[in-house]
Amino acid sequence: MSKPNSNSTKERIDTKGHQAAGILVRIIDVFYPPFKKIFPIHTFRYAACGGGNQLLNLIIYFISYNYIFKKSNWHLGFVVFKPHIAALVVAFLVTFPIGFLLSRYVVFSTSEMKGRKQAAFYVMITGICILLNYSLMKLFVEVFHWYPTPSMLLNIVVVVTFSYISQKNIAFK
Repeated sequence: MSKPNSNSTKERIDTKGHQAAGILVRIIDVFYPPFKKIFPIHTFRYAACGGGNQLLNLIIYFISYNYIFKKSNWHLGFVVFKPHIAALVVAFLVTFPIGFLLSRYVVFSTSEMKGRKQAAFYVMITGICILLNYSLMKLFVEVFHWYPTPSMLLNIVVVVTFSYISQKNIAFK
């Protein structure tokens, strides 16, 4: 296995024997050299994994909103979701586990914290992110009357910033 593009022990990554994570780290690290003066490799890996997961989130959101829910309310009998919120739920259900696995095995794999504790903190931070997502989508779409997909894009920027800071300092410390 080749070494990461960093000499710093703190910036190396231990994929804990997970072959897929090791492959993903090597792929991400290939693109790191032009950004070496801008970010530490750890931040670059977070941006690459988080960016990829958020791109997937946006694609799933767009498809759900426009083609699954067809811009119509989603009736569950006891509750009705507006289409922009229903699409948010679908996107979350796919990207939540992917985000945790990327954080645990690719980005923050050198964390000494036990997996169960990481998962608990990750769920807590994600819960806050869900509230932020929901509140911002309600604000942007229902109060400001912005289009849902650009609103989701702005929402992602705000929530990802909060999430990175929280994960780095709490969940995967």
